[in-house]
Amino acid sequence: MSEQVDLRASDPQLSGRLVECRDFFDLPELKHLPADRKAQALAEMRRAGTYVQTPEEILIGAKLAWRNHARCVGRKHWRTLKLIDARDATTAEAIAQACFEHLRVATNGGALQSIVTVGPTPLPDGREYRIISPQLIRYAGYRAVDGAVTGDPAHLELTQLATKLGWRGKGTDFDVLPLMISTPDEPIRWFDIPRELVMEVPLEHPNYRWFAGLELKWHAVPAVSNMDLEIGGVRYPCAPFNGWYVNTEVGARNFSDQDRYDMLPAIAKKLRLDMSSDRTLWKDRALVELNRAVIHSFRESGAYMVDHHTVAKQFVDHVDRETEAGRKCPTDWAWVNPPMSSGITPTFHRLYDPPDMDIRPNFVSRGALGCPFS
Repeated sequence: MSEQVDLRASDPQLSGRLVECRDFFDLPELKHLPADRKAQALAEMRRAGTYVQTPEEILIGAKLAWRNHARCVGRKHWRTLKLIDARDATTAEAIAQACFEHLRVATNGGALQSIVTVGPTPLPDGREYRIISPQLIRYAGYRAVDGAVTGDPAHLELTQLATKLGWRGKGTDFDVLPLMISTPDEPIRWFDIPRELVMEVPLEHPNYRWFAGLELKWHAVPAVSNMDLEIGGVRYPCAPFNGWYVNTEVGARNFSDQDRYDMLPAIAKKLRLDMSSDRTLWKDRALVELNRAVIHSFRESGAYMVDHHTVAKQFVDHVDRETEAGRKCPTDWAWVNPPMSSGITPTFHRLYDPPDMDIRPNFVSRGALGCPFS
């Protein structure tokens, strides 16, 4: 079959997908494929508006999507990504089971593995298979009559939706929300995540015994499930993927943000810090001890996590390696620097290629890119 396929089309969206398809198969990582593969894909795309990618093409594309994502600081490990091909999962039940398998394989007893599970593409009429939950594992949030929130305030609406669908939580700070899935031919369905698939780390401090009394914990696997995977002109709206946590994502954001668990005041009181003014740096001191507890607890539990200093060094190494390979490394400076101690990490003192939000393959959220591993 000739490779000379006309990329012009009356539909601008189709033209764009044809260009993405051509560019994808022109990438060096796909040069080993049969000589006529690009022409076959382009012809099928022009005829049907899409084409069926092989598992190998999806895995290569997903790895490149990770490598291309400007807001991820963990890209040094992009080659390690593994694929679960779940494109034949066309019911909510089947998608849920694929997600459960994802958690089982990714958790790996605490030695976390980077996994992407790829579900079916949208139907010709545009209807999609989609996981509503932003991550496979999320904690519920409940607002009381007086406005106080139990649990994670970020997930109040998600919790309300789950409750409306018939789910009932226990009302604790760490109720694991059900997996909620939308398919073209079913109402939204929810599925409790099997308890044995949710590895959680109870937080304790290496020096302060009272810390365990705060009864904090966090799940080990950050499996993002609300981003589209776009590869070679094909979009996968159901494609959960995971790496592993940086300590600051848990300690300096989830537990420290005022609109999340907001734990710094409680920790500062336990430390008997002077909280009369921000100038005493009580927040900073509490933040450091909280992150010490997070790092210590994940290590003691056997759940892999990287600290913000190590991951910054790894990212700088990745950028240097990409430069040596003759590739640009589009980077959003604000996202690759940690939310604490940024000035003493090597990522802070570097200039990077401007973030290219249109580069493909990529993981894409509706409206704008978000960070896959936050």
